[in-house]
Amino acid sequence: MTTPLFRDDAYLRSCEAEVAGVNERGGIVLDRTVFYATGGGQPGDSGYLELEDGSRIDIATAVYDEDKKTIVHVPSEGQSLPSPGTKLSVHIDWSRRYRLMRMHTALHLLSVALPFPVTGGQIGDPEGRLDFDMGEETIDKESLLEKINELASGDHEVTTEWITDEELDASPGLVKTMTVKPPRGSGRVRLVRIGGEIDLQPCGGTHVSRTSEIGLLALGKIEKKGKQNRRVRIRLSD
Repeated sequence: MTTPLFRDDAYLRSCEAEVAGVNERGGIVLDRTVFYATGGGQPGDSGYLELEDGSRIDIATAVYDEDKKTIVHVPSEGQSLPSPGTKLSVHIDWSRRYRLMRMHTALHLLSVALPFPVTGGQIGDPEGRLDFDMGEETIDKESLLEKINELASGDHEVTTEWITDEELDASPGLVKTMTVKPPRGSGRVRLVRIGGEIDLQPCGGTHVSRTSEIGLLALGKIEKKGKQNRRVRIRLSD
């Protein structure tokens, strides 16, 4: 099991760690990491591992092992692999991570501006999207853009809290996503709250600490996907 330091502090860019092992596919397992592992529509971090002699191992992405608790750092092609017990420094590509954090929080705001069940989504840089089960409802693009930018510029605090699995079962309305289920198994579920009452939903991803960090948002393409689904894309303007 890997200690996921990003879960308590998404702004950590590096940490010290020890190699716990290398799996049969050449993935590197550390005892602790700042690398976010692919999940919940958010891609895994990229970056590098720095050994004590100054050499580097470039990491293309990070994923969860089958146990959903161990984070595997996937090296780029042609990289040397460290031995178990090796001590090293862990560094993420902070510029990319921060943009993904901004987009992830922006998509939570999009789910507020369009209060329909979410059937899918993808966090990207510079564009992300959510799919909504909207039936025959129409979208006023101008009003939607104004709403999400109003929410983003409001400088609302973004915080996390935890509830038990039983508390989540008693409040099913917290779950907006129809296809992606909140991570369970530890007996408790992480919630992300925006402002006092703007948004509260289960989420294991990384977010900015205030909505003002998102910056100006632009609308991308809006598509009809099937009879009821609408795919809405938003972009970071910078």
